[in-house]
Amino acid sequence: MAELNTNTTQRAKAIKYIELNLGGGMVDIELDKEHYDMALDRAIAYYRQRSSRAVEESFMILRLSPDQSNYRLPDEIIEVRVMYRQSAGGVGSTATNFEPFEAGYLNMYMLNAARGQGLATFELYMGQRELLGRMFGANVTFTWSNSSKILNLHRNVKADESTVLHTYNYRPDEALLTDVYAGQWLKDYALAVSKMSLGQARSKFASLAGPQGGVQLNGNDLIQQGQAEKDKLEEALLKYEDGGTPLSFIFG
Repeated sequence: MAELNTNTTQRAKAIKYIELNLGGGMVDIELDKEHYDMALDRAIAYYRQRSSRAVEESFMILRLSPDQSNYRLPDEIIEVRVMYRQSAGGVGSTATNFEPFEAGYLNMYMLNAARGQGLATFELYMGQRELLGRMFGANVTFTWSNSSKILNLHRNVKADESTVLHTYNYRPDEALLTDVYAGQWLKDYALAVSKMSLGQARSKFASLAGPQGGVQLNGNDLIQQGQAEKDKLEEALLKYEDGGTPLSFIFG
């Protein structure tokens, strides 16, 4: 419950920031809450497309069930990199749960440690472990659909088993809004979008009639300001001013 309140507060703070920068409290702003939410959602969507800071690397536990090959993963997951089996090289096998990777580790490294092979033996063990993994399935092969979020396993599961997924996820909206770099960029971009929305509404009428000769509306000025601010913020992403990671060199 506390986390939900925090999330709502961060979004409310961003909306208040936009409203005050548009002159809220001093003049009447024609935008409703739905318009502010739309502006924030548009800013977050654009940021997720263009910045590496919108994505985080994580691990999650997936429990497999017998005779089930398809699993629906959460919507925030955008890529599944590797799927590890529960046991693939640690120490702790019991007589009722024999694991060949652990047996190889005990035999080649720990039990023969007194003979002084040291790092050379460990290197050989790691090579053997990689070979056994390819032969006996240390990693589970799968097909991942980013659109449907369906993970399809290329094997028939015979018993309950726990696996570990190495995934890339979208950072939650509240995490982006509290980020020291991303948060300010999102609020400024949403402000620019709000200016353009407000400008579109005001530009329908050049002026409003009144007892003193009418009131001139600033619709076109708001559109130009919003577009200029959007262009500047988008250029900042291209220069990684938000703290994003630049592209690395590619060989070959």
